Amino acid sequence: MTSVIRKFIFHDLQTIEGYIDPPDALVFLSLLQGQKERSFAGALAEIGVFYGRSYFLLRKISGGDEKVLAIDLFNIGQTADGVSAQYGRFLENGRRLGLPVDEELIIKGDSTLLEPDQLTDKIGKIRFFSIDGGHMLRHVAADSRLAMETIADHGVIAFDDTFNPAWPEVTIGVADFLRDCGGAFSAFCMTKYKTYVCRREFHALYAELIANSADLAAFDHVETEFLGSKVARLHNPISRRMVYELMIRSGMSAFSERVYR
Repeated sequence: MTSVIRKFIFHDLQTIEGYIDPPDALVFLSLLQGQKERSFAGALAEIGVFYGRSYFLLRKISGGDEKVLAIDLFNIGQTADGVSAQYGRFLENGRRLGLPVDEELIIKGDSTLLEPDQLTDKIGKIRFFSIDGGHMLRHVAADSRLAMETIADHGVIAFDDTFNPAWPEVTIGVADFLRDCGGAFSAFCMTKYKTYVCRREFHALYAELIANSADLAAFDHVETEFLGSKVARLHNPISRRMVYELMIRSGMSAFSERVYR
């Protein structure tokens, strides 16, 4: 099954406009499969869908057996009949990939205005929550609170663009969340784009899962510290990134997976 999903990551997923790249896709895979192996129950949720690249990754990994909730304004472009062009492309991507969208589990609207029970009434507690919505401090503060109040005890929250210099308030928002929660949550993994956090009592478990994941063996695991917690920073050397991009642009996406073995 892992080989099938890796093929999906390195080929099918690249046909969808979006921002999750192979390192984070492989972290998603490692964490979600690790949770499943430990019988950690719960649904999956995402704030910030765009055209569905990470949403369909979550759907593919979950295998259709679990609920995946997606939240987005879906306000990019409008067709003549007033329907969101973004939403139409999102639905079409699902049909094309054989992963049709469950529209009962789509919330069109501002995530900062949602209450926790609007999520849990639909899907129950959440074991993996991806946050990639608004990138201003108020957005990150609201979305992190929503995640904290709906996440299962063993759940993971993934924050996007944590150290992207284009969005400095995301960094502040994630740091504020970790400080203001009174030590209840801590970071355990970082990539170039994302920071992964869990409740402190599960920190050692997830740190070990990242360290031992065969799908992450290609990366340099560099230990660092973030707000008092040991964090594995997964370094993806620029040489590998360049080879991967060259293969993608040369129409060799079917073979690009080999770069990350």
